[in-house]
Amino acid sequence: MPAFLKRLLPTARKPALPDELLVNERRVPLQVREHPTARRIVLRIAPGGGGVRLTVPRRTARATILDFLERHRGWMEERLGPAPSHVADGAFLPFRGGSLLVRHDPARRLARLDPPAGEGEPWRLHVGGEAAHTARRVADALKREARRDLEAAVERHAMALGLRPRALSLKDTTSRWGSCTADRRLSFSWRIVMAPPFVLDYLVAHEMAHLREMNHGPGFWALCRELCPGMDAGRDWLRREGASLHAWRFSPAEPCQNAA
Repeated sequence: MPAFLKRLLPTARKPALPDELLVNERRVPLQVREHPTARRIVLRIAPGGGGVRLTVPRRTARATILDFLERHRGWMEERLGPAPSHVADGAFLPFRGGSLLVRHDPARRLARLDPPAGEGEPWRLHVGGEAAHTARRVADALKREARRDLEAAVERHAMALGLRPRALSLKDTTSRWGSCTADRRLSFSWRIVMAPPFVLDYLVAHEMAHLREMNHGPGFWALCRELCPGMDAGRDWLRREGASLHAWRFSPAEPCQNAA
């Protein structure tokens, strides 16, 4: 067939890659991007566990990509964690290294947090109002407790460091657990209160160390370890388990969200 006729015939379209993957019994978005200088396939989890991202060399075959995804399914399942969990009456949330049981009583006016009644027992959070607002009221209570724990840790490390931040704010970020600005303003994810206390202590030590060392050089890590000798355990916990704290949804419209 003459070449000019071949150019006029419709070309067969390559089968498209799926837009989603089924991981841990939930659907997560899949993004595949070709990069002109890529020499191998690189797999990443989107911040907050919001999807799977692949960077692939140009003209990588569809079958090669699908085979790569299947071979790394276990890795994705471990990093993405369980399906999002909704907060409601009777839910058990992670809290300060233990668990927290949510109890809803419509007649209750103010939230009340009760400590564990004994070893192995959960904390109990009693909230009132309409059932539809239970998750938001739980989030409000967790934010209050997070601020209390974070301020205590900041004060402890400030005494050791001889420096104090100008301000402390709480956020619900997915890309990092804490931050420190050049003008000494600290910001933390309030979800850190759901982690064990040694993790929160490491996070605060990490950001407080930035008051003196605005970098991640040897001097910074030495100072961080001086403030928090057990920093390795806290850092490893965040890397391994941190994403699971973002699996909890505190409002119907909140998307599933995941380090220092």
